[in-house]
Amino acid sequence: MRRHMTLICASVMFTITLSRSAPAPKISIREFDLPTPNSRPHDPAVAPDGSLWYTGQMANKLGRLDPRTGQIQEFPLETVDSGPHGLVADAQGNIWFTANFKGYIGKLDPRTGKVTEYHMPDDQAGDPHTVVFDRQGILWFTAQEANAVGRLDPTTGEIKVDQVPTPKANPYGIVVARSGVPYFCEFGSNKLASIDPKTLRITEYRIPNPDARPRRLAVAPDDTIYYTDYERGYLGHFDPVTGKFKEWASPGGRGSSPYGIAITGDGIVWYSESEVRPNTLVRFDPKSKTFSSTPIPSGGGVVRNMVATKDGKVYLACSGVNKVAIAEVR
Repeated sequence: MRRHMTLICASVMFTITLSRSAPAPKISIREFDLPTPNSRPHDPAVAPDGSLWYTGQMANKLGRLDPRTGQIQEFPLETVDSGPHGLVADAQGNIWFTANFKGYIGKLDPRTGKVTEYHMPDDQAGDPHTVVFDRQGILWFTAQEANAVGRLDPTTGEIKVDQVPTPKANPYGIVVARSGVPYFCEFGSNKLASIDPKTLRITEYRIPNPDARPRRLAVAPDDTIYYTDYERGYLGHFDPVTGKFKEWASPGGRGSSPYGIAITGDGIVWYSESEVRPNTLVRFDPKSKTFSSTPIPSGGGVVRNMVATKDGKVYLACSGVNKVAIAEVR
């Protein structure tokens, strides 16, 4: 059930949609303990074979979970204190990751354990953060503290970097729309932004509420963008064609700090509330505009990122409790 409230302030009229939580569908969340204590699994990824990969940021390792057997294999990194952060698999099954502490992007070959390092050209992007591939095989990334975004061509190893126009924008989550255009969050401002794939020209889109702080984002089947507003406790939606924004209050309220987000093939939006105790996995149905929340059994310990699989599951990295998890509708 929804209620609509129309407000008139300073001669401006806008409508807020208040959505009540629907009865929760039956969600199964399976959690798996990591072999190395205090690994701080930061981001998950799904490989072509369906395995769940994660970055053990404080353990200086990457890990692979076989969802069928529960077996976990870890891959130590040669460079000490690399601080692996974001990661993504390529079509061949290689795992690409950001070395957030050492200023490089790495490629792990799981068959040999060999890591190839691609170092940033200078300190302009010294803290690579989140990575994503486009359909041409180009790797796009954000660098939060460096206030930059960039691209890496795996065929040549060439890295190009560009500064974000807004100072201290803190570029964070990044995705590539089906149109081939990369979009990223400016966590330090109330903006989303896109990157021209050919020129690297950045276009910014201001979220109407000045207090908004988008942290992660995901692409819907219709090529629109959903994002988590960490500061205000909202789920947001942006249509790149019309330039219009919509938003809904998260079930956990203003202090819930929505964080990791993913969208399954059926268009359902999943995200975590990182300041609700225990953390909740929230399911949002864009058709009915309804929410349902499921507590994460271990508490979650902040789910910083999540990723959807082709068969409708959601992989989570539960960083504060040293676990990874698989969620699905029963």
